[in-house]
Amino acid sequence: MSAEVIRKEKIVKFEEFVDRRLKPDLVQAIAMRDKVFQKQKIFLDLKRNIGNLQKNEVNSLQSMINLGSEVYMQADVPDTRRIFVDVGLGFHVEFTWSEALDFIEVREARLQRQIEEYTQLIASIKTQIKMVCEGIRELLQLQ
Repeated sequence: MSAEVIRKEKIVKFEEFVDRRLKPDLVQAIAMRDKVFQKQKIFLDLKRNIGNLQKNEVNSLQSMINLGSEVYMQADVPDTRRIFVDVGLGFHVEFTWSEALDFIEVREARLQRQIEEYTQLIASIKTQIKMVCEGIRELLQLQ
């Protein structure tokens, strides 16, 4: 085999590595980070709602609850001082407002660490893609 044929084969292998491995990994890492952002938003909304309940001293309320498939039902909450929070794996725990805020603080810290980890992973994958593309460019410039 000539050096030109070997070089072209290397270029094809590098391009396949980027397209079949690195780019899908990047898409998956971004999707996972977006899921964590969604969880973070849910806890931020819950924290804000608890703050509003405390600030306005709301002890009972009426609300429309989505039962699924955009079917709503009116709900009466006779005592808002205790709420159920989804703690994961399908479990809901009854908390007071202060307990819920403590739990949210711990969960937010954990979610922030996950976001940072995914952000570092995304940066690493982008760096790998850039390095492989630079290697391909160097191989293309060889005579």
